[in-house]
Amino acid sequence: MSWSPADAYAAALAGALATYLWRGFGVAIGSRIDPGGRAFAWLSCVAFAVLAALIARLIVYPAGSLAALPTMGRVGAALLAAAIFLLLRRSVLLGCIAGSGAVAALAALA
Repeated sequence: MSWSPADAYAAALAGALATYLWRGFGVAIGSRIDPGGRAFAWLSCVAFAVLAALIARLIVYPAGSLAALPTMGRVGAALLAAAIFLLLRRSVLLGCIAGSGAVAALAALA
């Protein structure tokens, strides 16, 4: 099956509309949610759970070049990133740099 340029533009437009529809919905109801309420706490928990699941999937079932690294190396890199994050005043940037550096060092050694 080949795509014409019009098909590609239509697919991109459909994807953009779907994305912006949900973003607009979030903006519309976001101001009605109490930041100290139970609904906001639940949404925060769901967001953190999804993020934790994605990180766990990358460690346990990696794809691409990450799969060439040993499992314990990936676990160690994640633990190092978490430790740096917690030790350096919850700096997301420094935690990401530490984890990425550990993965890069493992890849260079492998």
